[in-house]
Amino acid sequence: MPLSGIKDHPPAVKKRHRNRVHNRPIHPAKQAAGRILLLVLGCLFVAVSFNMFFVSNGIASGGVSGVSIIVQRTLGIVPAYTQWALNVPLFFAGLFVFGKRFALQTVLGSLVLPLFVLLTSHWSSPTSNPLLAAIYGGIGVGIGLGLVFRGRGSTGGLDLAAQLLHRYTGLRLGLALPLFDGMVILAAGLIISPENALYALIALFVTSKTIDIMQTGLLVSKVAFIISNKAEEIGESVLHDLDRGMTRLIAQGGYTGEDRPIVMVVVSQNEVPRLKSLVQAVDPRAFVIISDTAEVLGEGFKRTE
Repeated sequence: MPLSGIKDHPPAVKKRHRNRVHNRPIHPAKQAAGRILLLVLGCLFVAVSFNMFFVSNGIASGGVSGVSIIVQRTLGIVPAYTQWALNVPLFFAGLFVFGKRFALQTVLGSLVLPLFVLLTSHWSSPTSNPLLAAIYGGIGVGIGLGLVFRGRGSTGGLDLAAQLLHRYTGLRLGLALPLFDGMVILAAGLIISPENALYALIALFVTSKTIDIMQTGLLVSKVAFIISNKAEEIGESVLHDLDRGMTRLIAQGGYTGEDRPIVMVVVSQNEVPRLKSLVQAVDPRAFVIISDTAEVLGEGFKRTE
């Protein structure tokens, strides 16, 4: 029994697939150019959001950028210079420890981001409200970092420091990153003000959520598991009436020990009511589990990159 929903498509769906223009492989040079463009554009977003919202309001939301704001508030040094001063030695440390492949992913972001921060340092802030600055600055920085990550790049900074700490101490990367950010925010609370540190936590949270959205998208798909003795009929209804592929699974009832057929189907959010109606029409006693799925790649959904 095939596990691929595509093979089980009805003739009309198969014809539609045959007539669809297949994606041609992208030339490696174009791929590299596209990734560099995403990285540069992402760095520009980060720099503009950093200057327009964080610097003027003293919001040091972790990372090298947060350190540069603290240094500016205490020593008056331009943030871009501090970022270069920290990124360059960290880059060479990463080159020594992780090799050239890692360096190629990091070098451009480590140099370009402070450059954009310097070039846009004169841009004025649209708000003096620190809460608005934390929210909108977090969104802007999250969009920028999301573009950088989609370009498979890195901006270096304390992310690199966390990787080095993980390499030499064995501390989990998921713990090392918030540890460094927490130290920066704590320092901001002591040096700038406790209130600004609280705004920095909001900005950090908004940034992380925005990055998640940039990686997975706003559209939430649903995955449905339908347990029924009429799985064959339900599968046919999904294929022909809903025009979706599906997968048939075999499970075992925990109480009876009997084999129970399951139909698994992934649908868009607006197709859920129709799916439930189809199942109800075939088997009113079917047991249906519908849950969110963050990202779906493949035919009929998001194209793989």
